Amino acid sequence: YPNPFNPETTISFDLPKAGPANLSIYNMKGQLVKTLVDTNLDFGKQSFVWNGTDNSGTNVSSGIYFYRLSTNGGVETRKMMLMK
Repeated sequence: YPNPFNPETTISFDLPKAGPANLSIYNMKGQLVKTLVDTNLDFGKQSFVWNGTDNSGTNVSSGIYFYRLSTNGGVETRKMMLMK
């Protein structure tokens, strides 16, 4: 939330148990834009903010992006829109 967003959005999710998690942002071409988290997380509610930048800190353009959450519980992909 929010979605669409400008200049940042918060991605929240619940982990049923502690373990490894990867939360990454991809563009429409399927290219990795930013890795928000790639580590072990505790169980429970987690929230991470994406400020519309790539891994090098450069602002990305307006458009549709996907976040992909991979955990022990599986993989989930959702769509979000950056509007400047």
